[in-house]
Amino acid sequence: MSEASKQLEYWLNDSYFDDETKKELMAIRNDEAEVEDRFYRELEFGTGGLRGVIGAGTNRMNKYVVRKATQGLANYIKKNGGPNAAKKGVAISFDCRRFSPEFADETALCLAANGIKAYVSDILRPTPELSFALREFGCIAGVMVTASHNPPEYNGYKVYWEDGAQITPPHDNGIIAEVMAIKDYHEVKTMSKEDAIAQGLYVSFGTEIDDKYMVELKKQIIHQDVIDEMADKFSIVYTPFHGTGNLPVRRVLKELGFKNVYVVPEQEAPDPDFTTLEYPNPEDPKAFKLALELAKEKDADIVLATDPDADRLGIYAKDLKTGEYVGFTGNMSGMLIGEYILRERTNTKTMPANPAFVTTIVTTNMAKHVAEKYGLYYTEVLTGFKYIGEQIKIYEENNQSHNYVFGLEESYGCLAGTHARDKDAIVAVMCLCELAAFYKKQGKSVWDAMIDMYEEYGYYKEGQYSITMKGKEGAEQIAAIMDKLRKNPPKTFGNWKVEEFRDYKTGKVVDMESGKESETGLPTSNVLYFALNNDSWCCARPSGTEPKIKFYMGVKGKNLEDAEKLQNELTEAVKNAIK
Repeated sequence: MSEASKQLEYWLNDSYFDDETKKELMAIRNDEAEVEDRFYRELEFGTGGLRGVIGAGTNRMNKYVVRKATQGLANYIKKNGGPNAAKKGVAISFDCRRFSPEFADETALCLAANGIKAYVSDILRPTPELSFALREFGCIAGVMVTASHNPPEYNGYKVYWEDGAQITPPHDNGIIAEVMAIKDYHEVKTMSKEDAIAQGLYVSFGTEIDDKYMVELKKQIIHQDVIDEMADKFSIVYTPFHGTGNLPVRRVLKELGFKNVYVVPEQEAPDPDFTTLEYPNPEDPKAFKLALELAKEKDADIVLATDPDADRLGIYAKDLKTGEYVGFTGNMSGMLIGEYILRERTNTKTMPANPAFVTTIVTTNMAKHVAEKYGLYYTEVLTGFKYIGEQIKIYEENNQSHNYVFGLEESYGCLAGTHARDKDAIVAVMCLCELAAFYKKQGKSVWDAMIDMYEEYGYYKEGQYSITMKGKEGAEQIAAIMDKLRKNPPKTFGNWKVEEFRDYKTGKVVDMESGKESETGLPTSNVLYFALNNDSWCCARPSGTEPKIKFYMGVKGKNLEDAEKLQNELTEAVKNAIK
């Protein structure tokens, strides 16, 4: 009997698991491949924490896996959180997905049974507001129940530490070790909600946090006078993709004075099945179908979409020359916001001392040139916004050696300010609408502003190629591809020469011409990076949240057409390199 089959029998026969779970497992008992996929491993913490398909099994998202993860978190908090960790408590929020409120309660009641206070959101709220709330309450940790932009069958569980950022080393590895050390589900504690409330270990939070969050968001506004002048002269279409962004986005735009905000009615209400979408992802152009239809009806200047947990923003902007709406990548929208903030804070003399700009190793190379122009300290970190959030903590611990101003990653996430320590689509919407008003006053569209940036800094274009490989066999195939590239790094990709090879797993950087080695200076991660000539690059990395291997690429062209051509050529070259 395979290990997966043994686990299945344990779940079927142990009294710990309820009848509904056993009924689901009985239905797949004779499907060998399905049994293997559900039980061949424990769900792992990746760059986004715990994430998986909802269902029964160790490799699925369900209340038992959530409880076990929470017991591991509780054990870690008690051992490593300091003497007052239990009293500090854990903040918990959730999105619109199936079982999100239930998983939030399971988390809270396991913590409560371990004597750790839980602050639980009374309704669905965005991921960045959870980051804000846990710092506002002075918690030791936080949990956000969300699968972000994944398809409807997924849910997930993001863990935050007391600085407000998602867990990074050593906390991530420490929590994983505690979870893996639990061999018997009977070790996992829980209690009734009534008892937890009576003992003051389950506390709901609501509008008081919303109000404080709004105050912090609005501190990032630079030109309220421009908004006041232009707010009724341009229009915004917004869709929350059935998720958590609806209430906070509408509220902050209304309080700032924006008049013409149209919300896509079919996508306004929470819907765990995302009925109007194939995939609730602002990276997917098809997801904007209804929003673009409304934009044409209202003659909107900009079209905005936040993903279900409202940490990522996608945008379209009207091209005044053609009247068509142009989609922006995460690099484009992030750089547009970042450059605006850096320029206008410099011009208004509101830039803090020792300002810092933070990106990841797979973010556009345009970022370092913008930071250089405005004299900001520039740092690249590993993929995952938690490493950007971690930089804020590092600056604070070093007596404000630098003051974080802005950070972005390619996957449609950015953060202005330090109110949260994760990407924040609510503040991104706010900043984007401000800059749209600013450029509208100059007779420009947001797309015109993007072209101006390209003309000044170069026509940078980034892309991604990913291969989905599911299950145990897929994981082995992904490992084989990484192993091949690691042991025999290509010297060229098509017409591009590899100038530098970085292996973040070994921490080594190799100058491909001289052979000289140096250190990456970043934590260990299973990532390979190839710096190419002409400010181009490519990077290989297994996804931490999906069964995929991802290849990120960036080029610099002479114009839009040239950049597009180069990007396509580099993508083909990467495909050929992994055959």
